[in-house]
Amino acid sequence: MTAPFDRAPSALHNTQLSFDSLGTPLSDVTFVIVDLETTGTRAGQSEITEIGAVKTRGGEVIGEFQTLVKPEHSVISPFVARLTGITHAMVDDAPSISSVLPSFLEFSIGAVLVAHNAPFDIGFLRSACERLDYHWPASTVLDTVTLARRVVGRDEVRNHKLSTLAAHFGTQVEPDHRALSDARATGELLHHLFERFGGYGVTTLEELSTVRQSGWAKRQAKSHLAKGVPSEPGVYMFLDGTRRVLYIGKSGNMARRVRGYFNASENRGRMAEMITAAQEVSCLPCAHALEAEVREIRLIGELAPPYNRRSKNPERNSWIVLSDELFPRLSVVRANSALERSPAPPLGPFRSRKSAQAVKELLDTLYPVKRCTATITKRSLGEHRPCVSAQVGQCGGPCAGITDTDDYRSSISELIDLLAGDLSSLQRLAAERMQRLAGEARFETAAEVRDAMRSAVAIASRAEQVSALRRVPELIAAAPGFDSGWDLAIIRHGKLAGAGHVSARPSMGESLTALQSTAEWVPAPGPLPQETDSLPEETRLLAGWLETAELISVIPADDRGWSLPRQGATSHAHSSGAVRLSNPV
Repeated sequence: MTAPFDRAPSALHNTQLSFDSLGTPLSDVTFVIVDLETTGTRAGQSEITEIGAVKTRGGEVIGEFQTLVKPEHSVISPFVARLTGITHAMVDDAPSISSVLPSFLEFSIGAVLVAHNAPFDIGFLRSACERLDYHWPASTVLDTVTLARRVVGRDEVRNHKLSTLAAHFGTQVEPDHRALSDARATGELLHHLFERFGGYGVTTLEELSTVRQSGWAKRQAKSHLAKGVPSEPGVYMFLDGTRRVLYIGKSGNMARRVRGYFNASENRGRMAEMITAAQEVSCLPCAHALEAEVREIRLIGELAPPYNRRSKNPERNSWIVLSDELFPRLSVVRANSALERSPAPPLGPFRSRKSAQAVKELLDTLYPVKRCTATITKRSLGEHRPCVSAQVGQCGGPCAGITDTDDYRSSISELIDLLAGDLSSLQRLAAERMQRLAGEARFETAAEVRDAMRSAVAIASRAEQVSALRRVPELIAAAPGFDSGWDLAIIRHGKLAGAGHVSARPSMGESLTALQSTAEWVPAPGPLPQETDSLPEETRLLAGWLETAELISVIPADDRGWSLPRQGATSHAHSSGAVRLSNPV
């Protein structure tokens, strides 16, 4: 047996990946290309007579493994001997598979296995491991036959045999039915295929591992739509033949992201359908990724593309409000008029009515609030009869015998405080109820209480952050961007009013002066959550970005500046005490 040897691997560049390049670049992956010679074609019955393997990384060979193997039970037929040149005399002194296999497994540990017609070679190796009770590693496996069929059509080659493909690409090593030679030729073929896939935007192992035949030809035929897309941050839109917008997306590198829709890794059914209908790609370059995200949110809300799900139909959001009645009750609404009449701030928005209803039911259970929908006036109060919920002790107000409106409002004061942002009573009462339910072994119901409580806290926290940022007339911030530069943003009343990018900090002052003079004017928001010039999702996005940015200046609306209350919803959500979102440079 020829012992495996390793050469020094090529140096890897330390680069920070963006969201658009998540995944393992093929140049950083270690591959072990393996080929076997056997006594026959059936794993478990036939045996291995030779193993050859080549270890590569970044296109460079860093190790090789080769050994003959003495079969224990099978004979080498004259046909196989003529085909491979391996005879019984050659393998009589060779080691057995039981001593060879551990060395090969150690050689290939941590690598992606590659073979031409991989089910054959990998099947023999796995079968040998099972028979000898060796652990078979769950390695990623690539089959060069499968990969070649995706990018090398029958108009180029008559078949996809190793010898045919090696001749087509002109590999330096010619396959000759010996394990190491065939492994070397397969390694060269693999990197030729990588070049083909790279032309379609497939550059990572994850993309290559999800190659599917379905729809691949159709996507290839539309790949010309990605030509001319700039390699910069921005928003891209897929349009059909009538220039109707089908889909809107954003990226820090539009060219790379758009190419991804036409490669083999894009196997989402809805996207394949969208790409089939698309006839054009329109791009809107932006100063930086934050501006691209904001413009994506606005365009989706305005145009409602059929293949987008995010940010569509904000009017369908649900709110929990306290009704404007003599004895108020909680209800889930969508209408703006109900928000205007509510005697307490609404809780929301919830993206689905189902989640809002779950939180409302929890609040109904924790607080002595009226549940029934019967309208009660001072005149009908004396004739009111308890509802069904009251009969089982689940309805407050007149149904529970309370007839004084002041007493009723006093009994639900903690609920009113909750709607105003103080969630301390919610967490206390929810914890008590969960403990009581757990003591009764009602664990599923306790989990429902926990989930509804967390949903209420999260919604209230987001609303609190949005409200705080919308109070600020102007805020200027900067954050590190691409090419070691700085991304600039002017935010007015929770809306991105101006965006820019500078390559060096010394030039930031001049750029900000110019940006301020051209930034959009944004009116102050009204008293209700929906009375604003910006979408809540945009304001939440900006608030999240500001957590890692440097504030240049803030023009506050009052002495609170840009801050959150010490005992507000955000403090309960993050359990971090006082939260003050200000970080002046």
